[in-house]
Amino acid sequence: MSFFNTATTTPANTSTAAEKDVEVADPPTDSISSLSFSSQADYLAVGSWDNSVRIYEVGANGQTQGKAMYQHQGPVLDVCWNKEGNKIFSGGADNAGRMFDVTTGQATQVAQHDAPIKVVGWVDAPGAGILATGSWDKTIKYWDLRTPNPVATVQLPERCYTFDIQYPLLVVGTAERHVQIFNLTNPSTAYKTIVSPLKWQTRVLSCFTGTSGGGSSGFAVGSVEGRVAIQYVEDKDSQHNFSFKCHRRDSTPNAKDQALVFSVNNINFHPVHGTFSTCGSDGTIHFWDKDARTRLKSFDAQPGPISTTAFNRNGNIFAYAVSYDWSKGHSGMTPGQPNKILLHSCKDEEVRKRAARK
Repeated sequence: MSFFNTATTTPANTSTAAEKDVEVADPPTDSISSLSFSSQADYLAVGSWDNSVRIYEVGANGQTQGKAMYQHQGPVLDVCWNKEGNKIFSGGADNAGRMFDVTTGQATQVAQHDAPIKVVGWVDAPGAGILATGSWDKTIKYWDLRTPNPVATVQLPERCYTFDIQYPLLVVGTAERHVQIFNLTNPSTAYKTIVSPLKWQTRVLSCFTGTSGGGSSGFAVGSVEGRVAIQYVEDKDSQHNFSFKCHRRDSTPNAKDQALVFSVNNINFHPVHGTFSTCGSDGTIHFWDKDARTRLKSFDAQPGPISTTAFNRNGNIFAYAVSYDWSKGHSGMTPGQPNKILLHSCKDEEVRKRAARK
């Protein structure tokens, strides 16, 4: 079924890109919190503060068509897919986790917390997949969808702001800069607990499975103060840890002071090349190579914050949302804020790793 009355798209007005990114037709009517592509086809799930999850089909030339929509009873804060690409999961300010079955078009509640669910993630565990939900009630709960109650509950040191999963690695970022690392073969007990290497509030975490450091696993963490840190799980790889400034601007032209600091809102690793993207409140997007420690591409996407981003399954489409990101709280939500989703066609040279320096 189609819930939109048009499948047309319009080119975006990008200020620095010669190519035209494609604007998704009929976007949400309020702030866009989360974007997630299916691992099996070019279907994009979008969660927003208008209490809805929308599913779009993306065609070969970037044209989009709305395919389905379902509701929460409060703002939707995160969305994800299962491995098979036939179910979508979402968490919201209504304290509920919901599942949408793509084949039947039915939405059901599958998770419950005592406070808003900030993040959802699919654990592709051997035998049966598990849904993980992280909440401001300071817990992570694991749900086997065949049973109504959580199969395990983990107490966190503070409210869950973000987590990411690259099985068997789960990394959680909470309030007060706590970072907990889990090996999902033992999901109820933290493997390691550290304080974020960044000095300000954690905004986003994204896991990677490694290339440098002997193929080691780690994560990137972004904060509200325009900085990203690359952190490896094992102490033996600590020489590869580093942090860098991004999403900052000079206070005046030619000042070169980087005094204006913006939140890093999302970090996504490329599914093929292992490079990564950052987006921020400053309305810019950057692609990075962590091993070469270099920036691959930078573009001013739109006036207004970039609230969230996502690569599709093979990394040739990069979706980003131009939307208020709540980095300035409720008072920053002024009338007329744009809500757009744009699709960028990734060229290989934008996302491929740079040759190692000799």
